[in-house]
Amino acid sequence: QLAAALPVAWELLAPDGRLAVISFHSLEDRQVKRFLADRARGCICPPDLPVCVCGRQPEAELLTRRALSPTPGEISSNPRSRSAHLRAARKLEVEHDD
Repeated sequence: QLAAALPVAWELLAPDGRLAVISFHSLEDRQVKRFLADRARGCICPPDLPVCVCGRQPEAELLTRRALSPTPGEISSNPRSRSAHLRAARKLEVEHDD
């Protein structure tokens, strides 16, 4: 369900909007990490090409370099938060060539 929800949430997000996702399992966190990293990646041309021919621009700016985890104080007041990981990204305006 997460794999289906992430693209829908991203499409509903307005330019300059923020998407923040809290995951509680490592497999979920990996899905979120890859989804956001894919949106933040620009050119996908092979490295041996001298110039970019794909013209792909990043759709997102990562707001968290790594997943944020709860502090020891947060964990002591809410033990179930121990496994939580937060990742966030800002949606960029994509320029279209018209």
